[in-house]
Amino acid sequence: MSKANIILTGFMGTGKTTVGKLLAKQLGYVFLDTDELIQERSGQTISEIFSEKGEAAFREMEAEIARELGGREGLVVSTGGRLMLDPENAAALGRDGRVFCLRATPEEIVARVASDAGVERPLLQGGDPIERIVELMRQREEEYTIFPQIQTSGKTPEAVARCLLDKYRAD
Repeated sequence: MSKANIILTGFMGTGKTTVGKLLAKQLGYVFLDTDELIQERSGQTISEIFSEKGEAAFREMEAEIARELGGREGLVVSTGGRLMLDPENAAALGRDGRVFCLRATPEEIVARVASDAGVERPLLQGGDPIERIVELMRQREEEYTIFPQIQTSGKTPEAVARCLLDKYRAD
């Protein structure tokens, strides 16, 4: 029996990594975070890549990882917030996997991101973080809605993982 991958997309701070790790453990799958893979392979933080090589170089690294992981199975993959908005990345990862978009309110995202010690968020530098999140979410809304939506606000990571598992097993 093939072990179709579970791909988690959505805005930063929606719980992709936390929930993804829980899901992987429950299913006996391997958990991978695309941003962590990029940092490990490049030897740089996401912020360093953005400032030294530019966003285009970072997006190419994401595409490379999407192509690579799309050919594997038994994975739970937490993707960077924009990775699945690229149709080629979505096709590569979605080919043998189920994609779910995690959602949260801007206020909850700010609270979660603020508690992520040591995690840099280059897209939230400067200005009011809630305004920035609302603007970025508005820009991505249409593209995110092509995937099944899972609301994470007001829910424990365990409850979100149960909901995802139910949807994953239903198909």
